[in-house]
Amino acid sequence: MEVKILFAILLAGLFLLESKHIAYNTSQGIVPDKINVHLVPHSHDDVRWLKTVDQYYVGANNSIRGACVQNVLDSVISALLDDKNRKFIYVEMAFFQRWWRQQSEALKTKVKDLVNSGQLEFINGGMCMHDEATPHYIDMIDQTTIGHQFIKDEFGQKPKAGWQIDPFGHSAVQAYLLGADVVGGSKSLGSSSQIYIGVFPRHYDPPDGFTFEINDVSPPIQNDTLLFDYNVQERVNDFVGAAVAQANVTRTNHIIWAMGTDFWYQYANSWFRQMDKFIHYVNMDGHVNAFYSTPSIYTDAKFATNELWPLKTGDFFPYADRENAYWTGYFTIRTAFKGYVRMMSGYYLAARQLEFCKGRSSLGPNTDALAIAQHHDAFSELRLNTRNENSVTKFHQCPLLNISYCPPSETVLSNGKSLVIVVYHPLGWKREEVIRIPVPIEGLIVHDSGGREIESQLLPLSTTSMNTRNFHVKAYLGRSPSGMPKYWLAFVASVPPLGFSTYTVSGAKQTDEGKLSRFVNSKNLVTEFAEQSYSYYSGYNGTNKDPQILLPCPKASGAYVFRPNGTFPIKSDGRVPLTVMRGPVMDEITRVYRGKEHAEVEFNIGPIPVDDEFGKEITTQISTAMKTNKTFYTDSNGRDFSKRIRDYRDDWDLQVNQPVAGNYYPINLGIYVEDESKELSVLVDRAVGGSSLVDGQIELMLHRFLLLRIYFYSILMHHIDDN
Repeated sequence: MEVKILFAILLAGLFLLESKHIAYNTSQGIVPDKINVHLVPHSHDDVRWLKTVDQYYVGANNSIRGACVQNVLDSVISALLDDKNRKFIYVEMAFFQRWWRQQSEALKTKVKDLVNSGQLEFINGGMCMHDEATPHYIDMIDQTTIGHQFIKDEFGQKPKAGWQIDPFGHSAVQAYLLGADVVGGSKSLGSSSQIYIGVFPRHYDPPDGFTFEINDVSPPIQNDTLLFDYNVQERVNDFVGAAVAQANVTRTNHIIWAMGTDFWYQYANSWFRQMDKFIHYVNMDGHVNAFYSTPSIYTDAKFATNELWPLKTGDFFPYADRENAYWTGYFTIRTAFKGYVRMMSGYYLAARQLEFCKGRSSLGPNTDALAIAQHHDAFSELRLNTRNENSVTKFHQCPLLNISYCPPSETVLSNGKSLVIVVYHPLGWKREEVIRIPVPIEGLIVHDSGGREIESQLLPLSTTSMNTRNFHVKAYLGRSPSGMPKYWLAFVASVPPLGFSTYTVSGAKQTDEGKLSRFVNSKNLVTEFAEQSYSYYSGYNGTNKDPQILLPCPKASGAYVFRPNGTFPIKSDGRVPLTVMRGPVMDEITRVYRGKEHAEVEFNIGPIPVDDEFGKEITTQISTAMKTNKTFYTDSNGRDFSKRIRDYRDDWDLQVNQPVAGNYYPINLGIYVEDESKELSVLVDRAVGGSSLVDGQIELMLHRFLLLRIYFYSILMHHIDDN
């Protein structure tokens, strides 16, 4: 009887409880006297990494990575329309453009309302989140402009904040490009290049326990009293504790939580449902204040506090995420691709100018391809060895000239016809430059537009160049080349500013032999004896488990990280005509042009042997007797030069764990050293890594071949480069 009575009482108690709809209050804004937690929903959608852009967008090839950006945007827009207080930021216009083209006019109208109300905010707004170490500043501007133009045309707005959360270090020029007001970016522009920056205390995802993607392990708020595991106060306490911990290391009473990470929000309701609950119950609790926010709102709130911010000068290179893990390897990885992008950037600049004169054509330059190539996982090539279809195969105009393949010059001249070459100069001053094209025959002459013969010469193609050419032509075109060039035809073209010159090809003279042993500038009578040498670093294999984190994240030398394990000299097998230094790993060709104040060095590198199962990184050193006092200078995205001092940082006392990798910097334009009377400059035709590890010496990394695992994915970095 007692048992039955007790059961009846319990049963009656349960019927007194009820499960009903709760209208969550998510309308809260900033509260001045509390810790304000800015919840910023976002999805970091890489424009290429493990898959192509289109595979990421449609959700194809998910055996590599389960990611579908189309689902992200569909889901997020639907969730925003459900609650006017919800917010979301989006960065990558390469994806958003694809999605936008597929939507109905009715949905486009609703999305425009979301943008106008501030619920959906475009941040950064470029075609991608570009890298900051390896692109040229003009390409950074161009890819951002293309995205901003789309936003302006479709929504009548422009982004108000930057969101560079994933590049592996930050450049001074990036601060100048963002151009607001606390990194002292450009030395030449002073305070006009200062910006306010915020640094997350962890990765660009939420604090532990607050991720709510499908199948995530974070406990959700369970607020239904009829269900087990009711935990509202417990989860509120977790939230307050995490907020207070971050506030203790943050200036002002405003903190930011980046609520998302790579390709999250494929089912956005799983996120917004929990954030709605947290905002509702945390604000009822009253210890801290939580609300939906954006980087623009957060930055404005920081400024409104009138806090005096410290000034960071220079840049954030080299970047290391832990001891012995300097992310300086990607400065050089895939050098052939980097050179290709640089060449196409020049074509694009010229094409835009010509297009302005003639009018826009539907067959104009493919701007998307070059823009996407600036992405921090594309230009840096931190990706699996899948096809470069989004960044390469859409280029035209002898696109394989970097591997000595140009069908017009080969087939036309082979048939006994004349070849007309138009040289266009997009800059504002007269220029004389050596032009080189691959040709199949001897006995050619070059005439200018007035019929005057222009002095020219033939430079034989090396065997390594030919092998590289045949391999890559077949790889890109699916067939072997029909012809076989034998020479480079070289001549000096004189071009007026913002103009062009026309040359007709038909004789060339053989070159002299020699070896570069000293630099002589005949104009200012400066002479410096120099030695050029070559070596390679053996890549440290390390371990595939990092004790600091649970994911496989090697400290080995890899696509991201440069960690050498000893250096070894490369000895040449001897000299052959035309200043070709030939060796077991690489060939070097040195050219000295008449009347020029520089020597030109071309490297043909590969294949790099890895039979010993160790990756290798090929370098060259130019050594002089100059007294440089540990000081050298490298460019910032091709615009400014920054002073570097070996084993030293201005901002903190540096503990030197990696004396080589820790002194490597990105080089887009050049590197130089100087003493009281001389300066030695090395200019590059693509992004590479380099340093001055010994006084009077400049070192450049030319190529890398590595074997390792990157995070979850196997990757084999092997390329034969024609530099």
